[in-house]
Amino acid sequence: MTISDKAEALDIEPGVIGKGRWIERWIPENELFWEARGKQIAFRNLAFSIVAEHIGFSVWLLWSIVVVKMYGTFDSSGALVAAGANGWALTAGQGFTLLAVASGVGAFLRIPYTFAVPVFGGRNWTVISAMLLLVPTLGLAWAVSHPELPFTTLVLVAATAGFGGGNFASSMANISFFYPERRKGWALGLNAAGGNIGVAVAQKLVPLAIGLGGLGLANAGLVYVPLAVAAAVLAFLFMDNLREAKADPKPTAASLKHGHTYLMAFLYIGTFGSFIGYSAAFPTLLKVVFERPDIALSWGFLGAFIGSLSRPYGGRLADRIGGSVVTVLSFVAMAVAGYTAVLGVQHHSLLVFFVSFMALFAFTGIGNGSTYRMIPSIFTRIHADQGEDSDESRLDFKRRAAGAVGIISAVGAFGGFAIPFVYKWANETYGTIVPALQIYVAVFLAMAALTVAFYLRPGARMRNV
Repeated sequence: MTISDKAEALDIEPGVIGKGRWIERWIPENELFWEARGKQIAFRNLAFSIVAEHIGFSVWLLWSIVVVKMYGTFDSSGALVAAGANGWALTAGQGFTLLAVASGVGAFLRIPYTFAVPVFGGRNWTVISAMLLLVPTLGLAWAVSHPELPFTTLVLVAATAGFGGGNFASSMANISFFYPERRKGWALGLNAAGGNIGVAVAQKLVPLAIGLGGLGLANAGLVYVPLAVAAAVLAFLFMDNLREAKADPKPTAASLKHGHTYLMAFLYIGTFGSFIGYSAAFPTLLKVVFERPDIALSWGFLGAFIGSLSRPYGGRLADRIGGSVVTVLSFVAMAVAGYTAVLGVQHHSLLVFFVSFMALFAFTGIGNGSTYRMIPSIFTRIHADQGEDSDESRLDFKRRAAGAVGIISAVGAFGGFAIPFVYKWANETYGTIVPALQIYVAVFLAMAALTVAFYLRPGARMRNV
């Protein structure tokens, strides 16, 4: 007997919010319940989930702008010509390292954050995870004010920004329980886009905040301290826990038994991993490749902004024509944009490079939405193939899909760890980022081929998911 069955046996009305803001019975697939009460509750939780996730993403990518102000200017022999803000003199390699570490820790934390929802409840964990953002924000404010600190200390402080990256996995896993299957693409797309756009907001807000109050770089962290507290308070007051989502985390672990979980995780490296990796590195690329820190600080946010806005439309397109179709088209378009970015670097054309990256960001967003929409569709297909149609088996696979969302988001986010290091390798080895861009183009084409082979090829078990 499922939790919902037990609640029904006890004559608990669906959607009623009890002590501790726990909802004991939730039946979103019931159209009458959904229209009468479910969609209002689901949207309220979605809205405040977006607020918390937005702040989390902003904190995760704070260093992408801060490091631009911390770079030193060096001559051809490597001698320091001028220090950056607060007396710092980071090299391009050190900057890429800080960006990679923050992204990598955020990716790793997505795994335990995924398990946190069934253990603590979605609303409860949103409160906890928002308060944890005080660690990286206050840590950044302290560290950037002490240029005498060794670089290893700076790396450790940047690593704590990963708390913000972990929020995504728990938020997406939680929201997936609130919505019926037919509406998951749009809902998950909105939730993710609201979080993703935090990258763009941070990259636009931080340069303005740095110039206020005489605190300089410290403001980059301090400005988000009250916002993190506000997100926690709003989640505490207005979000709910679903009893169906609070269960043994075994279904999440069971999602690892399915090969498609690993394949989708790999594809998600190409979409979300590219989005977060390029978002982190783009301002630095404008500074290092084209020596335009003014453009980096004024317009570096635009790529993340475009990628965030396009994400829910990728989910909506996937709802209509199938996630696999949209995903393949996205990978091909990303390969084309990556190739034109190579031309921009080779001909030292900032315009071509910038426009190419805007297109690249747009299609990473669309691909993010479509790949995420594929996940619940795949698990629904697996459940149907097994021939089980009980409420208990449906709930189990729903939980597996929610768990897979978190696991896949964790693996995919490691792209944000790898991309800055690949840029660092190319720049230090060849003196240009062109080899890195060429590698990305080849990877995108390989991912498009894999998607066709497993999800579009005639006769494929999961065709047109």
